[in-house]
Amino acid sequence: MKKIISLFLTIILMVCGSVVCNAGGEASDQSEDLIQIVTTIFPEYDWVQNIIGDSPANTEVTMLLDNGVDLHSYQPTAADILKISTCDLFIYVGGESDQWVEDALQETVNPDMIVLNLLEVLGDRVKEEELVEGMEEEEEDDAAEEGPEYDEHVWLSLRNASVLVTHISEALQSIDPDHAEIYIENTAEYFGRLNTLDEEYQESVSEASVTTLLFGDRFPFRYLADDYGLDYYAAFTGCSAETEASFETIIFLAQKIDDLSLHSVLTIEGTDHRIAETIIQNTASKDQKILTMDSMQSTTSKNVQDGATYLSIMEKNLNVLKEALK
Repeated sequence: MKKIISLFLTIILMVCGSVVCNAGGEASDQSEDLIQIVTTIFPEYDWVQNIIGDSPANTEVTMLLDNGVDLHSYQPTAADILKISTCDLFIYVGGESDQWVEDALQETVNPDMIVLNLLEVLGDRVKEEELVEGMEEEEEDDAAEEGPEYDEHVWLSLRNASVLVTHISEALQSIDPDHAEIYIENTAEYFGRLNTLDEEYQESVSEASVTTLLFGDRFPFRYLADDYGLDYYAAFTGCSAETEASFETIIFLAQKIDDLSLHSVLTIEGTDHRIAETIIQNTASKDQKILTMDSMQSTTSKNVQDGATYLSIMEKNLNVLKEALK
């Protein structure tokens, strides 16, 4: 698989190199004062926008995954690679899904580019993918032989977000020192909002009568669950590519609902709730609700235009969590 990706990127980078060379000095002059920031996913994009705020700096922020393709299946286009190669700040997650990045960065034409890998920034906070009882096991592949697979969904922890926003803010201050004070002020204000929402999550969990979540789906909320001491069961790990659950998995999860007297089955965003529905049909009461939490893996630019923000989505997730933990 890696050989295929490497060949694909080699072709793209050759095309990009040609485009850059043909652009000549004219394009360079036009964008001389433009600060170009490229992010892979929506949370990174929204954090940058909040740090920039109303700064008078001439900035262009690009979100690469803006068409509903999630992190695990994204492949860059030639235009994406060109954007990365010329930007001032590039932010990406850094897990198994981003194995294309290393090759892409070899062709950068901006020697001063700052690159932020979220997993590297978080260091010891990053968790390995966890296979809990009842989950479908994926077939072993070449990646498994190279070492542990880490849970990439670090943005779903408000506490991780605070750490990551700090590093993004420091990078922007370094790139644009003339407006550093604005970035510092905006970051402090955003910290306050992150901390307030974190406290609301903690309070809601502390008052809950249930402390176990059950997902009839993938489970990308490991970081959130660990932040607040929640237990969980799920059909698949967060990074799983599986779409069909075995009979044993369905029965196990249905039995857990009965044993723990859970009144809901959770899913992530999307319209396919067949696994959750099948689990419910195998419970004793067959009357559980299906609730959906948004992992922000397929948030689009259209959603952004309609007002979606990282905090607004996390607030909606909190409301769903309150319902699930009643």
